Amino acid sequence: MNTIDLEGRTAIITGGAQGIGYATAERMIASGARVILWDINREGVEAAVENLGRGTIGLSLDLTDEHDVIAAAEAAISAGSVDVLVNNAGITGGNAKTWELEADTWRQTVEVNLIAPFLTCKAVVPHMMTNGYGRIVNVSSIAGKEGNPNASHYSASKAGLIGLTKSLGKELAQSGVLVNCLTPAAARTPIFDQMSQEHIDFMLSKIPMGRFVEPREVAAMIAWLSSEECSFTTGGVFDISGGRAVY
Repeated sequence: MNTIDLEGRTAIITGGAQGIGYATAERMIASGARVILWDINREGVEAAVENLGRGTIGLSLDLTDEHDVIAAAEAAISAGSVDVLVNNAGITGGNAKTWELEADTWRQTVEVNLIAPFLTCKAVVPHMMTNGYGRIVNVSSIAGKEGNPNASHYSASKAGLIGLTKSLGKELAQSGVLVNCLTPAAARTPIFDQMSQEHIDFMLSKIPMGRFVEPREVAAMIAWLSSEECSFTTGGVFDISGGRAVY
């Protein structure tokens, strides 16, 4: 494993109790970062903090609640500089044809996958601008590029996250705060529990490499995008889909 230099940096990782978020925390800690996990799963985040050790902090909060996010951001900033924000938390909202989905399911999926990253960015960006340095990494999905059938709510929310990345990256381009996102193919994480087996099989069939991405592989790309070495890329969308989408 290559070591990305994150020594002395503090990173907030949403959805850090499991899956890609947890793997990212492991990779960043190995690279010298101090990690703060934000996750709605209280038991999960407490277990993650215990397992990760090395000064890891965990907080259970609702990322769609602006008051919760502001309070969590203020607490993190008061304890020291926040250098990195990884917006990883997300839900699938299940699978169904667009006209069969409940409106509340659509709204909840968009709230978690798109509104929450907006709220975290809104809370943290002014602090990063003041410091003249920051790295924001948004975890979108290949579905945001291509649009998966039976997942219009998820696909639309992840496409929106790509748009947010591009807009915010341009707004902050001369501030020292860089904003990028990546579009993984599916990873076999607990989020699979929210999908039908038919949909899982469909996603696998679309990947030329013939396998799902490993959380540690996504974490490696996130770590680089979170580092000083990523110095002339902002508003970018990085593919990690096993060849499914090469644009």
